Amino acid sequence: MSVPSRPDVPRHLTSFLAFDFGAKRTGVAVGNRLLRTATPQPTIRAEATQARLDAAAERVKQWQPDALVVGVPFHPDGASHDNTGRARRFGRQLAARVKLPVYEVDERYSTTEALAGGAADADAASACIILEQFLRSIE
Repeated sequence: MSVPSRPDVPRHLTSFLAFDFGAKRTGVAVGNRLLRTATPQPTIRAEATQARLDAAAERVKQWQPDALVVGVPFHPDGASHDNTGRARRFGRQLAARVKLPVYEVDERYSTTEALAGGAADADAASACIILEQFLRSIE
């Protein structure tokens, strides 16, 4: 199942915090609807589920976004794989914890794009790419 390309995002949601979920590292970026740009934040380095959620919730508390964006990986043909479910579960758990809406973005090739762009922190750069893709997709 593919992620919708044009999400229905209410206009009052203007600031977003994005996550590029990973089993060891989760990239983070912050951005807003007006500028349609994202700024990388320090990557969360946590392998345990609870530690990752704690760190992500702390970032939400720090940035006070209106909503969250989570990159969801798929195979090149659009098929799901193990990390597809893990990323979606992370989004659901974080949404339940911080009581904010979560929007999913198909993040195929975001890491490749980040590395091709010479990113020092590919995870944070991927989160920026995910968030900017999301911001371009909303009206």
